[in-house]
Amino acid sequence: MQIILLDKVVNVGNLGDVVRVKDGFARNFLIPTGRARRATAAAKEEFEAKRQDLEKAAAAKLAEARTQGEKLSGVTVKLTQKAGVDGRLFGSVTNADVAEELNKLGYKVAKSQVRLPNGPIKTVSENTVSVSLHTDVTVEVPVSVYGETT
Repeated sequence: MQIILLDKVVNVGNLGDVVRVKDGFARNFLIPTGRARRATAAAKEEFEAKRQDLEKAAAAKLAEARTQGEKLSGVTVKLTQKAGVDGRLFGSVTNADVAEELNKLGYKVAKSQVRLPNGPIKTVSENTVSVSLHTDVTVEVPVSVYGETT
């Protein structure tokens, strides 16, 4: 299916690109989330009329993400979980836990934006997670997990 991208999509294209993607990807993800439209003649004309507004909105989103990324770059997340004497956690620290802690600190971050490179954290340790605020803005945030014995 040919679509017009209304936003930058990783591994697909940039704003305004007319690309061919699989039908299911377009129907189930890109079109419902507002990131694309079918590439019909009428849609192309309408897109060209709105192109400047969409580019301004995209630039504003990027600038906002960069400012939030600068604020977030100096933050260290500290989490306390129940742990055994050997340093292993009862359970694990997931991206939801990190996002919740960042929200408590005053940073608006969704759990889908937090990426744990090695999967959930299962030991008392110092780790680094990446927070993807925008397709072009990714911030590395240190996470300290402390053990709490019962």
